[in-house]
Parts: sequence; C-alpha cells; structure tokens
Amino acid sequence: MFERLILQEINRRVSESRKFIQVLVGPRQVGKTTLIKQLVRKTDIPYHFVTADDLYAADTTWLRREWGNARLQMQQSDRKEILFIADEVQKVPNWSETVKKEWDNDSFSDTNVKVILLGSSRLLIQKGLTESLAGRYELMNVTHWSFDEMRDAFGWNLEQFIYFGGYPGSAPLISEEDRWKDYIRESLVETTISKDILMMTRVDKPALLKRLFDIGCKYSSQILSLTKVQGELQESGNLTTLSGYLTLLKNAGLLSGLEKYAADIIRKRASKPKFQTHNNALLASGRNDSFDAVCRNPKEWGRFVESAVGAHLINSGLKYRFNVYYWNQGNYEVDYVIEKGNEIVVLEVKSGKDSTNLGLSLFNDEFHPRGLYTVGTNGIPLERFLGMNPADLFRL
Repeated sequence: MFERLILQEINRRVSESRKFIQVLVGPRQVGKTTLIKQLVRKTDIPYHFVTADDLYAADTTWLRREWGNARLQMQQSDRKEILFIADEVQKVPNWSETVKKEWDNDSFSDTNVKVILLGSSRLLIQKGLTESLAGRYELMNVTHWSFDEMRDAFGWNLEQFIYFGGYPGSAPLISEEDRWKDYIRESLVETTISKDILMMTRVDKPALLKRLFDIGCKYSSQILSLTKVQGELQESGNLTTLSGYLTLLKNAGLLSGLEKYAADIIRKRASKPKFQTHNNALLASGRNDSFDAVCRNPKEWGRFVESAVGAHLINSGLKYRFNVYYWNQGNYEVDYVIEKGNEIVVLEVKSGKDSTNLGLSLFNDEFHPRGLYTVGTNGIPLERFLGMNPADLFRL
C-alpha cells in the first residue's frame, strides 16, 4: 500500500515520549483514516480507535467513556502506553473542554495515554484548539494529494492529474468518466457540504451556499467580484453572507477566494476574490465536456493548468506555512503571489505559446519581489512544479 510522507512524521511523533496531543486535520477523502490504519500497523503501541462520524448523538459522555476504555485496555494488557485515536472529534459538542480535562488528568496522574485527534473541519477544530487546548497540541494538515503521489500510487500521467485532481478514492473510476463525476459530486462534495458544513455550522441559506460552490468551481482560477456572483445566484444574499459562506467552503477544503496582494491587509480584504478549487476534481466534475475534449481545447486546458497550479499552492501553503494571493492592475494581472514572512515570490502560469506579460514588470516595479518565475512554457516544467515544495523558491 502506498504511504504518504506525512506518515513518517506521525510515526515519529507518537514514538516520542508523551508531550502533545497530535491533531490531524484535512478534507474528506484525502486518506486520514488510511494514514491511521498504516500507523497502527507500523507501531507496536496498542491503540483504541473511535469515530464520531456515524453516531447520532455523540456527546462528551461518549468521549469520556471511550477515553476511559483506552485507559482500561492499557491496564488490562499490562502495557505502559496506549494510543487513543478519535476521528471526526469536532462532531462532539464541547469536545475541546472534555479533551482538555481528560488530557490534564492523565498528565497529573502520569497515565501514558497518547492522543491523536482527526477532523475534517479545519475551522471547528482550530476554534476548539485555540479556545481550550493552547499549549497542549501539535497540528498537522493532511492535504489533497499531489501529482507525485497520484503518479506513484496509481501510475497517473500529468494530464490525468491536471484534469482528475488528487482524490485517491476516485482513482479506480476514471476510465468511466460519468461514474467518476457522480462519485465526486454525490459521495464527496454533497457529503462534505451536508455533514461537515450544514450539520456543524448555522447556514441560513443552504441553497445559496451550494450555488456559490458551483459557481466558484466553474470559475476556478478566475477573478470575479462577489457582486457579479450575486447576479448569477438564483437566490439572493448579501455580500457579507457570501463572504462568510466562501470561508466555510475554504475551511472544508473545497474552494477558496484568493485575495489581491496589497501592502496593507484592509486593501487585501476589500479586493475581488480569485476563485480557486483546492482540487481540480471539483472543477472537472461539474463540467459537461470530457477529459479528451478539454485536452483538445487549448483555452480550456490552460484554465485547468492554472487551476492545478493554484490548488498545489494552496495545499502546499497549509503544509509549509505561506500565503497565496493574486495581483492585478487594470487589464494587467499576475497569476499568483506567494508570501512567506516578509518576502514574496511571483508566479506566472503558461501552458501555450510564450508571451510577454507586462503585469510582471509592473508588479516588480511596485513591490520588488524576491523572485519572478514562469511555470510551464519556457519556465519551470509543470511536472516538476506540481511535485515540488513552492517554498523552496524563497531559497533560490
């Protein structure tokens, strides 16, 4: 079975002496549970695994009881440590207060219960962490799969990854494209929106949220004002509501609205969003045309290429701690700006004939970035870029 690199880091941390709660956060269907299955095969530490995903009324009593079962299992097996693994923990009301109490009790009594928490809602997980568990946890982002991972695990080529994206569970279905699209839309997107967003967060207009997602995927890698989006929606909603829903979709690992790069944060937040899917499968599954048709259409293929680069930047930014923006001025545009600390790097994506982009010159004159790079034609090869850590560009 293919093993992601993050598995080595998880294994290393649980092998250390008990220091922190390990929190794994990532979208649905990126293999968090599979990582845990691989982990428990690698380690000789006994474990107790529970999930709140399918429980009708998971509550703090359930969480405390299962934690107690882990302690009992450790005592009865006469072992000095145990792994307590709780999946979809954010679905337990007030989970963070319960985790804090049980963790602190074990710390006080020198009970060696090592804890791994898994969740698919980054917003709800991080809210609980910051409110109750400060200083007690380490966070690991389990992101969508990269080109290198899909190639090594499933033998995909570059074109397949750019179109079908990086959901490992969907890989066996790509030879039946209609079936693949149904799987992405029904089993993945609908489940994420219905279970991870609508059941966990107050959403007054769920139809508006779903329509915003559809439009955002349709215009992935394109700049579109929320006012214009509002005009395309079948149900009215104010701009604040749309912005809030876009944040929910971002934290579910589906869709972001990139901000325009600017010198101050107020101007960034007031900008038009550049819609960006976190996985190109979300772009492809909503279209009526096929993989072969998109590959033959240079304009549409260029959009897919730019969207794949943007998705790679967003997922890498979560792992390697950098921010992703775009920039434009009038008719001139820069595809992506990445910011790490006080430094910025600019990326222009090209999938066809080489051409001069005056936007790069204008941006360079105003902001003096550390580097300006082209991805694709006469630049960093797409195959290489989609497998690299973009933060390495700050070291060149």
